[in-house]
Amino acid sequence: MNTTSMNESNNVVVIGGGAAGMMAAGTAASLGAHVTLLEPNGKLGKKLFITGKGRCNVTNNCAGDEVLKNVPTNPRFLYGALAGFSPADAMAFFEEHGCRLKTERGNRVFPESDQAGSVIDALRRFLKETGVRILWERALEIKAADGAVTGVRTQTGVLPADRVILATGGCSYPATGSTGDGYRLAGSLGHTIIEPRGVLVPLVEKGHTCAAMQGLALKNVDVKLLDAKGKCVFSEFGELLFTHFGLSGPVILSASCHMQRGKDGYRIVMDLKPALDEKTLDARLLRDFAEFQNKDLANALVRLLPHSMIVPVISQAGLQPQQKVNELKKPERRALLEAVKRFSIDIASCAPVEQAIVTSGGVKVSEVSPKTMESKLVRGVYFAGELLDVDAYTGGFNLQIAWATGRLAGASAAQEG
Repeated sequence: MNTTSMNESNNVVVIGGGAAGMMAAGTAASLGAHVTLLEPNGKLGKKLFITGKGRCNVTNNCAGDEVLKNVPTNPRFLYGALAGFSPADAMAFFEEHGCRLKTERGNRVFPESDQAGSVIDALRRFLKETGVRILWERALEIKAADGAVTGVRTQTGVLPADRVILATGGCSYPATGSTGDGYRLAGSLGHTIIEPRGVLVPLVEKGHTCAAMQGLALKNVDVKLLDAKGKCVFSEFGELLFTHFGLSGPVILSASCHMQRGKDGYRIVMDLKPALDEKTLDARLLRDFAEFQNKDLANALVRLLPHSMIVPVISQAGLQPQQKVNELKKPERRALLEAVKRFSIDIASCAPVEQAIVTSGGVKVSEVSPKTMESKLVRGVYFAGELLDVDAYTGGFNLQIAWATGRLAGASAAQEG
């Protein structure tokens, strides 16, 4: 390995070529540091390619304090980072580096091209123009002596380093390189690792109700997550998807953030007709039943519900699809109305962490300075992105955390030189 350029002062090694790592590397280099970026994947930003269904939800077009409201885990830790690099700053950065942006529903920001590659291209330009050196190698160990970092050992030798930025991501989507290496490296330095778990993750149902509706997407549905005591711990309006194992989609991913580790008995309750109050819905049922009075119940709901939902809703109401409409009693119509307004799915568990968009858990934030992202345990070690025990809801907030913490870690590491 050629290490001649690394013998100069102010050497920064960034471990991880994802969102936070690229931002940290380019920022440190732009401030005069000699930066080497280590990425074993042979490809930068691999996870970015799959975010936002391949479109990459860059950030959320809102104020920094609004971002914090969408961070359920350790939001106060991020105050300084977001004050220094807000969503507006992130948007300006990508526009300046050739990635035109647009704002969509929910203030979600996407590249105008609808291609994640545009975001990655902007970051690559940033790295190139700031002179970051990229090595396609895995970091095996962070070297430290007398409480300060001294270098990074890779497969081919030791890179001398005055400072090291750890930005390896969590352990979700391991095929993209998020293999949990950062937890091992941070732990070897004495850092506490909060056990990682998946958040923004699909939910697995008890039973097979959802399987009968596999592939059905509902765009305007009011969703509540109830705990074992029946208390509503999350409520949101939006889009969900029925799968062969349970539920997915934006509102479900957000709901998963509110399920406490080790607790069960959760239930998703959805209002399938949120635009209709109960009186209006009952009048609608009466009209449909008058029109289809000689039909089976299953055939009388074709205008009210998607085809694959009809039998599950009827079953949840305790009725039979073959029942004749003209034989239905008022309590049975009431049961049907209840099933439409409060259609419920009992949840067995979250899907495995490998299916999660984001990992909750990671490096304990009380051991990291929120003003600089520097370790409080080992001088010269910094953290950025998903490796930290912070996570947010869907909508571009998690990438905003990556940009902001990467920016702060990179600037702090460079200015220490």
